[in-house]
Amino acid sequence: MTTNALVPEVDAEVEDFKPLTAEEAQRLREANPALSPWWVIVAQVVVGMLVSVVALVWVREWSAAWSAMYGALAVALPAALFVRGTRRVPAVREQSAAMLKFAVWELIKLVLTVAMLAAAPLLIGDLRWLALLAGVIAAIKMYWVALVVRPRWMNRNHGSDLEKRH
Repeated sequence: MTTNALVPEVDAEVEDFKPLTAEEAQRLREANPALSPWWVIVAQVVVGMLVSVVALVWVREWSAAWSAMYGALAVALPAALFVRGTRRVPAVREQSAAMLKFAVWELIKLVLTVAMLAAAPLLIGDLRWLALLAGVIAAIKMYWVALVVRPRWMNRNHGSDLEKRH
């Protein structure tokens, strides 16, 4: 009886692994630059303005426009604080410290968003809840747009450096 076990896919991938040289790693970094998270914040504000205009045209009341814009800002301002907070301090070497830093700033972002939404009735006269919700949802959708657009942008503008290696 023979017991020839098939090589699992993970082992096969490890055997095929070839570490990058310093030059290859540098070329890969140059070909795939990191995108700034600030464009997502800008997109959130821009989409908030668009939803604001749509609310103004649809309802014909400035309170709807202000409500929609405030909803988008309730997402964008805490997100900007999150980006600033996570990038302000030099890179953390330990993974656990980096994860804690991320979690703390994410918690701050969530609490600030909820606080801004809770304060909306006090800050906006004649608050239009539907418009506010539309602004919040549109701004949050920009995170999904970022996930979809980034890989396409990277592939379109830079190609795959890994294919050039082989």
